[in-house]
Amino acid sequence: MNILIVRLGALGDIVHTIPAAAALRAAMPDARIDWIVDARQRAIVDLVPVLDRVVTLQARTLRAWTDAVRELRTIAYDAALDFQGLMKSAMLARASGARRVAGFSIWHLREKTARPFYSETDEAPDDEESCEHVIHKNLRLLRVVGVESSRIEFPIARVESAACAEVARAFDGQPFALINPAAAWPNKRWPAARFGEVAAFLRDVRLMRAVVLWGPGEESLAHEVVNASAGAAVVAPPTDVADLLELSRGAALIVSGDTGPLHLAAAVGTPSVAIMGPTDPRRNGPWSPDDVVVSRYEACGCHYDRRCHQQEWCLEPVTVAEVTAAIQQRLSGVPQDFSPDARR
Repeated sequence: MNILIVRLGALGDIVHTIPAAAALRAAMPDARIDWIVDARQRAIVDLVPVLDRVVTLQARTLRAWTDAVRELRTIAYDAALDFQGLMKSAMLARASGARRVAGFSIWHLREKTARPFYSETDEAPDDEESCEHVIHKNLRLLRVVGVESSRIEFPIARVESAACAEVARAFDGQPFALINPAAAWPNKRWPAARFGEVAAFLRDVRLMRAVVLWGPGEESLAHEVVNASAGAAVVAPPTDVADLLELSRGAALIVSGDTGPLHLAAAVGTPSVAIMGPTDPRRNGPWSPDDVVVSRYEACGCHYDRRCHQQEWCLEPVTVAEVTAAIQQRLSGVPQDFSPDARR
């Protein structure tokens, strides 16, 4: 059987689709499994060894779409699975020429206009996945090709990382934590100064230094964290996806909002503390029950909106004490309750 996975972006969503690719390979060892992805996100998909081919959508232009579809049509796909649920991803799945094109039920599509492009869906009831993690939602879509799996695996190759080697040398083998203060959505970013205080706590209480991650356009934010850390944190070297993975594999902890580096770290088993507001941690947070989330989702009035439109931003009340207590829980395994109700 020839199967096409359609998941163009973003980084965290791609990470959450990898277990579906792993489940397909486990159930169909002789199948051909390809994946189409946006060019800017290809680096992570290239590290998934269960795939046979990665096809790139180079740009959002007619020429790029034509080139991608031409490449897809060199294989006669038995099924194309759209894990994105947008009209553009559904159109690509249909344009691939696959005999069957499957996506999520209309209740759970990000864009309802995607539905006409599918020949079949998973037909989940409208209330079935209200508290379901997106990883399990993706695994459920595999039922349309006869695969039943609840096993979460992240087959991601190891690579050499100069950035990881530089950090290891700087800390002389001592444990370190990762702090990721940035996020594409402004309302997912907890204040840099508070991340700096968390770094000081990690040094003074947990005896580990902090490495502050940054991406394009985010270096000044990383320096804000370092400047507020009283010397407890350092700015990470420039990193790509492979560097982030290897740094995560070497780290004792990551503290982050809901964004790609958090999900990469969770995928390779790094202990995680997530600070979440507009997105539901049950659906989008770290998947491991051992990880800890400080959440304001219930109090947030801008669910899944990129910008806050409320009088009070939901993450503003999150204190350094809450986050450091969550770190203590994650690293010591002592259960605690971080819901707002527990503090009344």
